[in-house]
Amino acid sequence: MSAPQVRRVIRTTLGALLPTALLAPNVWAQSGKPVTDEAAVMATAKTLQAKVLSIDTHVDISPANFTESGPNYTTKLPRTQVDLVKMEEGGLASAFLIVYVGQAATLDEASFARANQQAIEKFQAIHTLTERLAPNRAEIAYTAADARRIHAAGKRVIFIGVENGFPIGSDITNVKKFYDLGGRYMSLAHNGHSQLSDSNTGERDGVWLHNGLSPLGKQVIAEMNKLGMMIDVSHPSKASMMQTVALSKAPIIGSHSGVRALCNHSRNMDDEQIDAMKKNGGVIQLVAFNSYVKCDPKRDVPREQARAAANEELRKQYGITATSRQEQQAQIQALPNDKRNAYLAAQEDITARRYPSDPPATVKDFVNHIDYVVKRIGIDHVGISSDFDGGGGVDGWRNAGETINVTAELVRRGYTAAEIEKIWGGNLLRVLAQVEKVAGKK
Repeated sequence: MSAPQVRRVIRTTLGALLPTALLAPNVWAQSGKPVTDEAAVMATAKTLQAKVLSIDTHVDISPANFTESGPNYTTKLPRTQVDLVKMEEGGLASAFLIVYVGQAATLDEASFARANQQAIEKFQAIHTLTERLAPNRAEIAYTAADARRIHAAGKRVIFIGVENGFPIGSDITNVKKFYDLGGRYMSLAHNGHSQLSDSNTGERDGVWLHNGLSPLGKQVIAEMNKLGMMIDVSHPSKASMMQTVALSKAPIIGSHSGVRALCNHSRNMDDEQIDAMKKNGGVIQLVAFNSYVKCDPKRDVPREQARAAANEELRKQYGITATSRQEQQAQIQALPNDKRNAYLAAQEDITARRYPSDPPATVKDFVNHIDYVVKRIGIDHVGISSDFDGGGGVDGWRNAGETINVTAELVRRGYTAAEIEKIWGGNLLRVLAQVEKVAGKK
């Protein structure tokens, strides 16, 4: 009898004697040994998904989905990739809901004030969810210990992340204000240079504002270390990131980044940056964002131009005048229900039927990024993020309800239960605990 046949007999015999839920992680997940038995893969993935404190570190939100009147995050929303129902159905234990405000064209006090107000609105929306709409189903975690306690209680663990430090303006006391509201990570820039840091978008035009961090940005890093707030380097420039590594007294994170060697995009980290993350002790949360996962150097430019023109015409038809993606989404959400649904249906028609894209990235393509970082710097520096409701999603993981497909692919590739637990959130919680320790908090 061949070795594979022997293994099949052993598995069949053991499976008849013991519950699959007890066997799965130990029998099937052998590190470095891919698993090809699909029944075993899915049984193991199901067991792990129910057990692991899985954390998606980047989910965008609209305050319109957190109101007490009308559909909200407690129900299965038709136009969002994440809500409590989808998290529960897909076994996603935790998510960082994001306080994001887009970059204004001017760095002045009036712009800072508007951005700060918009940020506070999103903080308040998240608190409404956990304190008024669904306190028995979800709770905000302020510490790594909180996350484990909430998960053990059977509730969804909600963290808050701040994408773009622009809303703190020129007043450094706003960092503590955001921390006190629950912000547990913050990036110092988004797409466009802020008063704190250059953005990765400088690669596009070769124009830089600070050549990395600004003097105020350096002060903000010290303040975040002091408070116990993780520093996120996903959107800032490479120079900013490397300066942050040199300055920070605590490990840092890339809340939603990819691998430059696999997809040459300015939002992705090159090997030098990846190596720096290991030296710093941080964690890279690989992102399931199609155009960061799979780059097509032969993109059909005329098709993309035609799609852009069709979408521009659609926006004019419905009076969507904003230029930034985030502000456009806000205007779309503000449309009456019938018009909003008609707009979104027309948008889907443009994207999916009139000007279809090249074959999209898949869960397999996404996990290739995880594999790359694991092989380069080790299992202790890798995590997972989706960027859902902010453009994220790949075939097989289009919403939180499909989360098990990511776990299944990790099982197929031979990651052990302990390794999958690290990837799905253990590494992130380790960094958060270290950040808390540097701040003098237990």
